[in-house]
Amino acid sequence: MKVLMINGSPHEKGNTYIALHEMEKIFVENGVETEIMHIGNQAIRGCIACGTCAQKGKCVFDDAVNEAAVKFKDSDGLVIGSPVYYASANATLIAFLDRLFFSAGFDKTMKVGASVVAARRGGLSATFDEMNKFFTICGMPIASSQYWNSIHGRTPGEAEQDAEGLQTMRTLARNMTFLMKSIALGREEYGLPEKESPERTNFIR
Repeated sequence: MKVLMINGSPHEKGNTYIALHEMEKIFVENGVETEIMHIGNQAIRGCIACGTCAQKGKCVFDDAVNEAAVKFKDSDGLVIGSPVYYASANATLIAFLDRLFFSAGFDKTMKVGASVVAARRGGLSATFDEMNKFFTICGMPIASSQYWNSIHGRTPGEAEQDAEGLQTMRTLARNMTFLMKSIALGREEYGLPEKESPERTNFIR
């Protein structure tokens, strides 16, 4: 089992990292290989809808997105973490995810996804919902925890004091591990779900 974890915070070892690292400890205990990519402080531009990825099989901008795509393809699960900015995820992370999910053309069906968010106070659930949409558009089951996957802290390190938030992360990692292992067993026994050819219905013709 492999899990790729994306740290979308500009602070490499801030509160978002604390949440991801708490999960990482549980993954390691359960024999799941992990890697945390820190992309929140990188110069990652948004998608320009050029369509080049359809021909080249990767994004025309050769940065952390293409690096992550290779690792994502080889992973059983993806965890994305972000701080909350104006009840939304870090714009760098969203630009990264837009390009990653669009340009990486491999089948993501039944790879398990989880998103975690960190904030001083509010905007957590809105950001959580925003990030989960990347999973639901491509057949990725979403791992859940005992509460919405959030942790509180303002200055770097404060999240260590959020006992419930840390427990939520540990529970999430355990649930995600169980789900990934269950899907692996199901794939061996039954294969992946049958897929139909896409129906593209446009509103303007």
